Amino acid sequence: MEIQGRRRTVRPAGPPDGGYGWFIVLSTFLVFGLTFGVIKSFGVFFVEIQHYFATTATASSWITSITVATVHFGAPVGSALSAYFSPRRVVIVGGLLSSVGMVAGSHAQDLLQLYITVGFLTGFGYALTWTPTVTMLGWYFEKRRPVANALASAGECILTFILTPSFQFLVDQYSWRGAMLILGALQLNLCLCGALLRPLDSHVPPKELTAEEKVLSQAHTSSKEFTNDKPDSKRHLKTKIIRYVDYTLIANVRFMVYSMFGVFAALGFFAPSLFLVPYARSKGVEEYQAAALMSISAALDLLGRLLFGWVANLRLVETIHQLLVTVLMLGVVLLLCPLAATFTHLALFSAGYGLVFGATVAIHITVLAEVVGVEKLGSALGFFMLIRSSGGLLGPPLAGIFIDEMNDYSAGFLMAGVALIVSALFLLLLHQMNKKGKHKESDIPLENETENVEKCNSEFKK
Repeated sequence: MEIQGRRRTVRPAGPPDGGYGWFIVLSTFLVFGLTFGVIKSFGVFFVEIQHYFATTATASSWITSITVATVHFGAPVGSALSAYFSPRRVVIVGGLLSSVGMVAGSHAQDLLQLYITVGFLTGFGYALTWTPTVTMLGWYFEKRRPVANALASAGECILTFILTPSFQFLVDQYSWRGAMLILGALQLNLCLCGALLRPLDSHVPPKELTAEEKVLSQAHTSSKEFTNDKPDSKRHLKTKIIRYVDYTLIANVRFMVYSMFGVFAALGFFAPSLFLVPYARSKGVEEYQAAALMSISAALDLLGRLLFGWVANLRLVETIHQLLVTVLMLGVVLLLCPLAATFTHLALFSAGYGLVFGATVAIHITVLAEVVGVEKLGSALGFFMLIRSSGGLLGPPLAGIFIDEMNDYSAGFLMAGVALIVSALFLLLLHQMNKKGKHKESDIPLENETENVEKCNSEFKK
């Protein structure tokens, strides 16, 4: 079956779970590293920028906060644009915007200019690169999806491991402006990630057509004999966009509960990586040792993603159970941070934080796919990121307010820990909703069987 406009053939086979999909994993691996890996490594710039402009922790934290929020807020835009233009083109444009934002930020004369360049421009570029690649990864993998997601997201921690000490070296050699200029050139590699993308089937997952698309296809076939296909082409375009910006998800209660988990989780996800280096410096740890803490965290982050992604792939427990436990553990680890006062203690904290953070990140997209179904993953991922943007926007500044008020960087970690424990409550609620849904589904066949028996008895009596 084909729909005119951009031709599409519906394939009966499912995702290949391999083959060219491993190149998609490679592309997503690099995208994770060059977006969220850079965001996590930005703590090195945070200290230098705060000193250069003689400003507060709250004001400086808005740079990362705006970047994270723009990534989330721009996710639905990235999904919709990839539906219309193709993921490859959108990711290449996103890579160019990311590079331009960093290069312009290296010439900023005040914090406002950094908010606009590194915050909005680079953040929007990240949104255009991250959402289409992660969505396409979900199309290429089904049975091996947890492992594929874990391998791809490992790019964030591997590049964080490499970039954090590298940024510190570049800052020492060329100042924060020179280091940011070099980072802008590095971001051009996102364009190569876009070039690797090859959609399975004209930018849509290889699933059966929905009822609405079947109606549109039949309408096109019949109308083609009597009229031109312009009205139908418009309707098909609308259907194609709705596949990526499916506003009906707002009425999906389970999706909205999971999105609320995302909001509170985002409050605690990004603050620790931003403030870990400044916190260590405030405890008397020297510069390169402080930067090494992020590398330690990244190394254990990698182990957590691979190990717990593999565990999720075994299906020993429900992925939502696994996610609930790791989120609770992450919150507890952050609450213990103020007890660390030496480099050894901070190294142990960084290792524990990285391991549990990796375990959490490895499966949260997998859980989202289970909540909405893979056919709606592109649109759901965009809306999930959009809703979660409020947490990403407010997290670092809120932590900065606590830090400025208490004059202690450990206050930011306490705030993040409490936010993550609150987010776990929404996962618990979602789990209860899933249990009730399964009970209802198990009751339906029994009711149908009873009806069938009654019909047979009535027919027998007749």
